[in-house]
Amino acid sequence: MSDDSHRPRRAVLRTSVAVAGLGTIAGCTNEGRNENEDTENDTGGGSSGSYSVTMEPVGTVEFDSVPETWAANNGSWADMGIALGQEPPECVWLTNRYRTQYYDEIPNVSVDKSDMIALSEQNADKELFYEMMADVHVMDPNFLMNRFDGWDQDDVDEVKEHIGPFFGNTIFNQEYPWHDYEYLTLYEAFEKLSEVFQEQDRYKAFAELHDEFQDEIDEIVPPEGERPDVAILWPTEAEANTFYPFTIDEGTSFKQWHDLKVNDALGKAGVSDFASDRGTIDYESLLEIDPDVLLIRGQEDMTAAEFQDEVVSEMESYNFASSLTAVQNGDVYRGGPLYQGPITNLVLTERAAQQLYDVEEELFDRQEVSDIVNGEF
Repeated sequence: MSDDSHRPRRAVLRTSVAVAGLGTIAGCTNEGRNENEDTENDTGGGSSGSYSVTMEPVGTVEFDSVPETWAANNGSWADMGIALGQEPPECVWLTNRYRTQYYDEIPNVSVDKSDMIALSEQNADKELFYEMMADVHVMDPNFLMNRFDGWDQDDVDEVKEHIGPFFGNTIFNQEYPWHDYEYLTLYEAFEKLSEVFQEQDRYKAFAELHDEFQDEIDEIVPPEGERPDVAILWPTEAEANTFYPFTIDEGTSFKQWHDLKVNDALGKAGVSDFASDRGTIDYESLLEIDPDVLLIRGQEDMTAAEFQDEVVSEMESYNFASSLTAVQNGDVYRGGPLYQGPITNLVLTERAAQQLYDVEEELFDRQEVSDIVNGEF
C-alpha cells in the first residue's frame, strides 16, 4: 500500500522516537525514565496543551491533545482504559479473552463488546487500523511483529505516520524471548496510560485503593511454611489429559498469585513455561510433582459450579488425575485469565484468596471502584 493511498487523519498525534525493532534498539531508549520528566504538562487530569509520555519500547510519544478513540492490545490495557473513565477500545487481540464479566461485580460499570474488533480473528489486517482510525494504539508493536507474520517495521511506521502512534508494552508475561526491554508492573503501566489520557487523578485514586487492598491481602497470607504449592495449567485441545504449563513469573497475568505469595510447583520442578517453548505436561508428570493446588486456565466462561461439574468431576473419574493430591482434597480451581487490569485484578485477587485461604468476606469496596471509574471520587 503506497503512502499516497491514505492521507494522515490528523496532526494530533506523533511519535518523536522510532519504535524499537526486533531485538536491536528495543532496549536502548532510556531517556525520560525520571518520573518527573515523563510528561511535559502533568495537570493531574486533563490537558489543553501538548504533552509527551515516555515508555519502552515506543520511546517518547508526543500528543497535541488527549486521545478520544483508541485501540488496545489485550484485556489488560483495555481494563486500564475503563478504569480511567474512557470509552471501550475499538479492538483487542482476542475479544473472548477480554473478560468483561468481572465488571458485573462493580456497580454502574459495564462494557459492550458486540462491536469490538478481534484483531487476531481477522489476521491483524492492516486495513483494520485504517477502518478504526484510532487516535492512539495502546499495544506493543513488537507483539504485532512477533506474533503475526504479516507485520514488520515498515507496517508499524506506516500506521504511526498515517493514523496514530503506538503506546504499549507486552506485560502479561515475561517469557517471550524477543522482549529484551524493560517490563512494567501493572500499576507502572497503568500510571503511564493515565498520563496518555491525562487522568492522573483517577490513577492516584486507584493506586491508593490498591494499597489499602494489598494491606488486607498481607493480613490473609499465612506464614511461609504454610503456603501452598500451586500449578497453573491450560488444557490442550489436540490431546486429552495434557496441559500447557505456566510458571509464575513477574508478568501481570500472575499478579494475584504473587500477591498471595503462593509457591510455584512447576517452576520448582524445572518445568518450562509454555510461552518459552510451547511444551506440554501430562497427568503422569504432574503426579511426580503432585502440587497442593491445581489452577486451570481457559475456563473463565464457566461459573465455579459449572467448573466443578464439568472439569473437576472429569478429573475425579480419570485414573491418573484422581490420584493427585489437589483432586483428592478438592483444591482444583479456575486459574484466572491471561489479561487483567486494575479493576479485574481486584476481583480476581479476592477470588483467589477465597479459593486458597478460605476467605469469606469482601476485601475491597465495589462502590469505591465504581465512583473512581465514573469520576465521582
